Amino acid sequence: MKKNMGSADRIIRVVIAAIVGVLYFTGTISGTLGIILLVLAGVFVLTSVISFCPLYAPFGIKTCPTKDK
Repeated sequence: MKKNMGSADRIIRVVIAAIVGVLYFTGTISGTLGIILLVLAGVFVLTSVISFCPLYAPFGIKTCPTKDK
């Protein structure tokens, strides 16, 4: 797996995941929507940790800086 996520993308995903986690565990969001958002937050954290987004790969999207040769 080649990295395709930059630092800004990773930070934004972790912040969004943290916000969703706080909203879920404080009871602001609940039910099916809460569970779906919590799973999505987990995916955001996982993709941030490994710096690879599987949805970016088929479209050739890279948010990490490219090295010029």
